[in-house]
Amino acid sequence: MRRFIALINKNIFGDFLLGKKGFIRVRKILPLITISREMGSGGRPIAYLVEKKLGPPWKVYHREIIDEIAKQTHLEKKLIKEIDENKIPMIDELIGDFFGKRYVSLSTYYKHLVKILSTIGHRGYAIFVGRGAHNLFPQALKVRIICEMSQRIKWEMEFEHLTKTQAMNRIEDSDTKRYEFEKAVYSHDIRKAHHYDLVIRTGPSLSIEDAADLIVIMAKRRFTI
Repeated sequence: MRRFIALINKNIFGDFLLGKKGFIRVRKILPLITISREMGSGGRPIAYLVEKKLGPPWKVYHREIIDEIAKQTHLEKKLIKEIDENKIPMIDELIGDFFGKRYVSLSTYYKHLVKILSTIGHRGYAIFVGRGAHNLFPQALKVRIICEMSQRIKWEMEFEHLTKTQAMNRIEDSDTKRYEFEKAVYSHDIRKAHHYDLVIRTGPSLSIEDAADLIVIMAKRRFTI
């Protein structure tokens, strides 16, 4: 992990300035926000509110968008073409170094997925929703959105038009799949608070907009924007 962070600081998150002895590299933190969330906690609408409040060039990338790019090779190639081609081998090196020998055992889909996340992250001003993005970007503002089960069930029933039983089953299935995904790809427990900079519990006393405001405040301080 230390080598991974050092490589990022050296190769990606830096700009060149002209000094007395020629060009020197200075450290630059690219603005990135990752949002990990429980189903029914309001994570996705919070992400889009944050995007709206921060304004351009910020953009939300949620699971469905990332998955679609990973499934369609031509979309992945189009995305990669937007990046300096000289950076692509280095991104591959970072990914391989981060996962180590375990990278070989990952499925082709997961390899595409983490490369896409890394490529998008290299451009900055991205808000990632899910897909374990917080594991890949040490410099990101890493947020976890949680919510009490009763409130999650209530919101799922209200917004997805489900019965209580359907809502409970959907939440339970989602929690299991997200936990298994994080373990399979990153060998981390998605529920551990120390993986995040900010853990927000939404509910009756803290609304979706309140949560978005907290993230915006933290992002402005972190990235000086």
